Amino acid sequence: MSEERFWNTDEYASTAKFAVQDRAMTMRQAGRIFRLDSAPPKVDDINDYIVSAVRENDLIYFTYFLHHYEPRLNKRVYRFLLTEGIDRYDPLRFLDYKLSCVLAMLECLPNYAPDKGADFLTYAHHFIGNALLDCRRQEEAGSFKSLDEYKAARGVAWLYNNSGKSAKEVIAEYATEQNCTEETAAEYLTLARQNRSRVPFYSTMQDENSEETGEDVTCDDSWNYADILWNGVRADAVQAAFDKLSRKEKFFLEKRNAICMNCGRVMPWDERYSFEQLATAYEYSTTSGAERAYKKIVDKLTGLLVDAGVLGVVELKLIDKNKKIAAAAYEYKAVHRYANDDDEWGEIRFDFSAGTAQIVKLADGDLSRTNVFAKIAIRQILKLSMSELPKKLTIPFELEQEKIRYGS
Repeated sequence: MSEERFWNTDEYASTAKFAVQDRAMTMRQAGRIFRLDSAPPKVDDINDYIVSAVRENDLIYFTYFLHHYEPRLNKRVYRFLLTEGIDRYDPLRFLDYKLSCVLAMLECLPNYAPDKGADFLTYAHHFIGNALLDCRRQEEAGSFKSLDEYKAARGVAWLYNNSGKSAKEVIAEYATEQNCTEETAAEYLTLARQNRSRVPFYSTMQDENSEETGEDVTCDDSWNYADILWNGVRADAVQAAFDKLSRKEKFFLEKRNAICMNCGRVMPWDERYSFEQLATAYEYSTTSGAERAYKKIVDKLTGLLVDAGVLGVVELKLIDKNKKIAAAAYEYKAVHRYANDDDEWGEIRFDFSAGTAQIVKLADGDLSRTNVFAKIAIRQILKLSMSELPKKLTIPFELEQEKIRYGS
């Protein structure tokens, strides 16, 4: 079965060429890249197109199949990008993921046997999921030798973050579950930890359709100190705020984030102190005590940077959650150098089924023309699923950069 005819199909080849050369594709175009100008011959079930493609050895039927399947494929790609926290409004990235899914279907098509009773989408479901994950793997900062290694690292990372157990216990449990050695499980966990904090890293939870969903496994720190410190925020203001901290506070921040404030060097991730090590260094009775101390220090540094006008902070409180209609409401507060403690909170309502949000009430201190603080909150919350919604959330951000972004 030749793939050449498929890839040269006139109905969508010109649009794909336009996207690659001019980089001016819209989301509407990316969502209709396989839509034919003329409707294909009618069938009772779109799986009939696949059966014809296999039996007649003609991929024109595959183009007919894509014409009808594209809206469902769009939803699957969109949902994956959403749960992974990736910008789902980038047409070229969206198309990259989508084309990978189509290529995966093409690759498994010759081995599809209609006589076995399963329709093609059931047969191809696993291959499409792997294609999405492989695209994600290639965007990760970590180095993963294969898709299997990447999936294993995601799995052990989810277990480590959600079990509340020590690394040693997680390694033993994962090794038992996956029937591998503890050395192998430890390697996977090391890969996950090395990748942490460089780019978002998500778990391999399964939804009701056995599709990958994304659950952030990097949320035990209030915010990514190293990322904010060296990726755009004014270094002089950060250094001045850091100098106001005590010796112990400086030690906690530098050791926990594997960064030297004197030279700005980011150290290897395996040199990063665990909360166990921080607890030992300052004689805390429990690791949770060291973790609470660390988070208080982060909050203090955040406050100093807010006072300096470098950071803005959005505080969120969940006030309503309705799983039946996939909706939620949050109160939000805009915290910046001119804000007052008695400023009134605003309110934002979210519709997760439509992927939209409405600002019901603007918080005191939010920028009335561009609503920067509300938009930061909306952008963050819409990355989450209903099951991941926190009761409270604090979101620090570089104030000037976001004001520029939203045209303030």
